Amino acid sequence: MSSQMSLIKDHPRITKSTSDSSSSSSSSASESLRHERVSRLNSHGVSDASNEATKNHAESYFSRRENRLSARKKAEEEIARNDYKKMYEKALATNQRLKSRLETSKQELVVIQEQLQRAQQKERKSELGCNMLETEKKAKVELHTENQRLKDENGALIRVITKLSK
Repeated sequence: MSSQMSLIKDHPRITKSTSDSSSSSSSSASESLRHERVSRLNSHGVSDASNEATKNHAESYFSRRENRLSARKKAEEEIARNDYKKMYEKALATNQRLKSRLETSKQELVVIQEQLQRAQQKERKSELGCNMLETEKKAKVELHTENQRLKDENGALIRVITKLSK
């Protein structure tokens, strides 16, 4: 066992490549990488028993490593799925809020349009009232001048009658 540990410690650690963590790597590619690594470990000329133990240890190491990577990948996918779900739910909530605001704005618009129509009707009525007042004012001025003319004419007639009666 200690010879196995020293053998494993003598070999440099194999770093994680992009094909190990890539979501597109296939199981056959990872299987071939495992066999390649095991064969590298086996090529050091160790006896068959220790070679077999090293091979078993290496396979279990790589198996555990692949399980960890697979679990990490699944966790990342779950997080991404949850992120999309959260983004979808947030978008739905935003849409609902905006629809509510739009509906409120539409109702306010209807109220404002009704107020505008009433104001325009009042303006038309007041314009009609102003026009009527102007015509009445003109009629009053005409009547006043007519009345003044008749008074002047009446005064002239009175003076003529007074001169004739003397």
